[in-house]
Amino acid sequence: MKTTIITFLAEGFEEIEAITPIDILRRAECEVITVSITNSKTVTGAHGISIVADTLFSKMESFDADVIFLPGGMPGSLNLNAHEGVKHVVKQQAQKGKFIAAICAAPLILGGLGILQNKQATCYPGYENTLTGAEISKQSCVVDANIITGNGPGAAAKLGFTLVSLLKGEAIANQWESGMMFS
Repeated sequence: MKTTIITFLAEGFEEIEAITPIDILRRAECEVITVSITNSKTVTGAHGISIVADTLFSKMESFDADVIFLPGGMPGSLNLNAHEGVKHVVKQQAQKGKFIAAICAAPLILGGLGILQNKQATCYPGYENTLTGAEISKQSCVVDANIITGNGPGAAAKLGFTLVSLLKGEAIANQWESGMMFS
């Protein structure tokens, strides 16, 4: 079964939070499309590590995906939140009831859009007030219906394996978690 994850990358993204889930998902044979929201495929993270995205937001013909993934970091999360196109895609994904994953400060985008209303969510400590309407969890990774949130870089692998479990099944996720020596 083909599964597609669109990962939006903004200048200042948290490298671990983006690359770790992407790596895990690709190992589990999920199609991950990295999309730069800038005018360049090369996007530089918060710690000076640049990666080359698969495509540009402006070149995407369709945003139909099983998961929309928003890596955190600063100022990456604020840059994602300032992009009206990203927010439109996230709102459409929510309306369809499809998966949306956000980690670290990136859940602030979901809070601002009203997507976290009456949902459990987590985020990087200090950003709880941006999760409008959410029931704040102290867990590192939280799944509430179609919303998956992680609290920071240390939760990146857990978020990746959680997505694999939701998309491919728990057995596949456990296989990769064990094979990658996370368990």
